[in-house]
Amino acid sequence: MTTRERTYARANSQRAAQYVELWIVARPEEIEVMVQAASASGRLIYLSPPVPMGGDDTRFRRYLRLRTT
Repeated sequence: MTTRERTYARANSQRAAQYVELWIVARPEEIEVMVQAASASGRLIYLSPPVPMGGDDTRFRRYLRLRTT
């Protein structure tokens, strides 16, 4: 591995370590509390639209991307 390749690999791993990706499965009111807390702390980067779990399950699934620093 060349020096350039090592530097690029290190930069990529440092960028990846700046974020946490979560799939949340919960009732809408529970998700709202989590989203408000993440937003108030300034860590919320991305929030997907809610996706119903299907069937008679009343929960929803959402993807969150949060800043770690």
